[in-house]
Amino acid sequence: MQFYFIRHGQSSNNFLYDTTGSSVGRSEDPELTETGRRQAELLAQFLARGLGITHLYTSLMVRAVATACILSRALHLAPVAWEDLHEGGGIYLDDPQTGAKIGQPGKTRAYFATHYPELILPPTLNDAGWWNRPFEEYEQTLARAERFLNELLARHSNTDDRVAVVSHGGFYNALMHTIFKIGRPGVWFALHNAAITRIDFLSEETALVYANRTDFLPEELRT
Repeated sequence: MQFYFIRHGQSSNNFLYDTTGSSVGRSEDPELTETGRRQAELLAQFLARGLGITHLYTSLMVRAVATACILSRALHLAPVAWEDLHEGGGIYLDDPQTGAKIGQPGKTRAYFATHYPELILPPTLNDAGWWNRPFEEYEQTLARAERFLNELLARHSNTDDRVAVVSHGGFYNALMHTIFKIGRPGVWFALHNAAITRIDFLSEETALVYANRTDFLPEELRT
């Protein structure tokens, strides 16, 4: 199996932090910026040039879904939602008085059906929202990365599948730590918006082919 981990295009929260250095005023589930949409379009053109992607999965966070749907049109693949690909922490807002991270509902089945009808949704998703739980702590993110990896291998190992997932920078780090058994303290794997990391799961070994690839983007669109 060839595995392509793709970070979503630039979101409004990414832009907020990049321009202010603060997360004050962040959205719990931000949209792509115009830059993020352009990044996704160029990424889609690159992926369509012979990579032979056979499966496309996405987080249920809006910035990932929007990116995946742009890719799906170029790849002629319906994007399939995979809840475990969400960003660490989940859907939350900071309480302005206490600073506590308060879980939010997340988008509903009706929302996705209206805005992203091509997205294949899990049957468990209803109109109460897909999150509806407390903030996810890092230990829980690591456990989820392990669960995702086990399920990915159960579905696609020992095949010629070329699997692309659209996910997030924090989850990427948890997954890289899980795959390569590198401890978290002092280690951070950079991943730009719309960047690709390719990992080949072979019968004898797991090979990191490239990481944080953005050569298909012009310099002004690298965020």
